[in-house]
Amino acid sequence: MTLLHEHTARNIILYASGWIQRPGTPPEFLTISDEDVQALMEVTQGLTGTDVDLILHSPGGSPEAAEAIVSYLRSRFSHIRVVVPHLAMSAATMLACAANEIVLGKHSFLSPTDPQLLLATPLGVRSVPAQAMLDQFDRAQRECEDPARLPAWLPMLAQYGPDLLTTCDAALRMSRQLVSTWLENYMFVNQKDGRRKAANVSDWLADHEAFKSHARHISREALKAKELIIIDLEADELLQDLCLSVFHATTHTFAGTSAVKLVENHTGRAFIKHHVPQQLPAHVMQQATPIPPTPLDPLGE
Repeated sequence: MTLLHEHTARNIILYASGWIQRPGTPPEFLTISDEDVQALMEVTQGLTGTDVDLILHSPGGSPEAAEAIVSYLRSRFSHIRVVVPHLAMSAATMLACAANEIVLGKHSFLSPTDPQLLLATPLGVRSVPAQAMLDQFDRAQRECEDPARLPAWLPMLAQYGPDLLTTCDAALRMSRQLVSTWLENYMFVNQKDGRRKAANVSDWLADHEAFKSHARHISREALKAKELIIIDLEADELLQDLCLSVFHATTHTFAGTSAVKLVENHTGRAFIKHHVPQQLPAHVMQQATPIPPTPLDPLGE
């Protein structure tokens, strides 16, 4: 990262999560959380200047934590450029929308920002789009006008708590409001129609019906079409080589060590979160080994 800092003359902060290399890691070790504010406080200590490049690779996490991160970074830096070497999903996309500029390669993607809620169901805890739950309830209201359809809907409607629909609506409004406010205040701040652009982008990113999947990858061409300020990583060949070198070194770190989240600056000051999977005792592992069933004699003998 030192070479990258020398090339750009900007502060460099890496925020990366190893969710791709370490898929079995509990989400709380990988996602954006309030702890990350402390990590950023650690790595920004001693940095001077008002410009920063944030290299961002994350599956997302808490929108509330993302809001706290934006608040902190904006208290330290007046110009933020987010570089996405591969993926910045969900709440990480929200973070990217708080930048003045976003740098994307042909291989880089953002994602929808429609909020997901954890819902306990008879099949276990599921992450469900807030908009999907609102849409399902509207459909149930229409179809249950016919009493004959009510028995089919009752098991599903029983999953709705007393405040679930209100929570879904509030989560949707918060997602749109945060993204719209950040875009208007930073990326579109000097544009006459910045408020309109910000509202259009925030509504589009939060539209579950448009994307169909929360994990949908949004290309830089689609983002440019919505008038976001996107810089092509390939436009500066040295910048591309240096950014990808940092990213590849990071992925090797996740693949070869117990590190699952890395926040680091160009001086080497770092916050590293580790996760070591708990090994079961040998006797427990032996008991947990399934015993193959004895084949049945086809003649019944």
